[in-house]
Amino acid sequence: MSVQISPSILSADFTNLAAELARVGNADWVHVDVMDNHFVPNLTLGLPVVEQLVKVSPRPVDCHLMIADPDRWAPGYAEAGAASVTFHVEAAHAPVRLARQLRAQGARAGMGLKPATPVEPYADLLAEIDMLLLMTVEPGFGGQPFLEVVLPKIRRARELIRSSGAQVWLQVDGGVSESTIERAAEAGADVFVAGSAVYGVEDAAAAVETLRAMAERACCR
Repeated sequence: MSVQISPSILSADFTNLAAELARVGNADWVHVDVMDNHFVPNLTLGLPVVEQLVKVSPRPVDCHLMIADPDRWAPGYAEAGAASVTFHVEAAHAPVRLARQLRAQGARAGMGLKPATPVEPYADLLAEIDMLLLMTVEPGFGGQPFLEVVLPKIRRARELIRSSGAQVWLQVDGGVSESTIERAAEAGADVFVAGSAVYGVEDAAAAVETLRAMAERACCR
């Protein structure tokens, strides 16, 4: 299982995003949280900003869409050049069709679940997606503490992925830090979104490497 680190620019300095992106040039992805103040009670950036981020980002862009009606809006992010586009299954009307459309446009298709959304009902969809995102906080705001209650869900999701035979990455997002990443990795996650744990320190690149090393050690236990 290969570990990947995806720093979230939600915790970055929005007044100088090009420089903030350069700080994490050793990461695997750049994670972009898109919120519409409908699906979640917060408003961040949208498609025009993502289009510009794709042009200047040193790493591929991983878009996490916390929006209503992703069936309508998500394909635009793939068209804009996002390498990975994750929609929330709670908001999607036709998740299989949407995932196939994202893949057809050249993006990896991700499916996100809130902490209280069970993973088992979506086991049959694993063959249609490239990444399963399990929120480890309630979506909408950065800087929240990691929800330990999600760890058993991560284990169940990893087992479902194994038994399906699908090549699906298992991403966790929310409260990922040096104090939590090992537990998430031991449970089966392999892609880690970290915001303040990376951008909240002076040397963001060093933070990326520390988190990667900790997750890799935990995966090998």
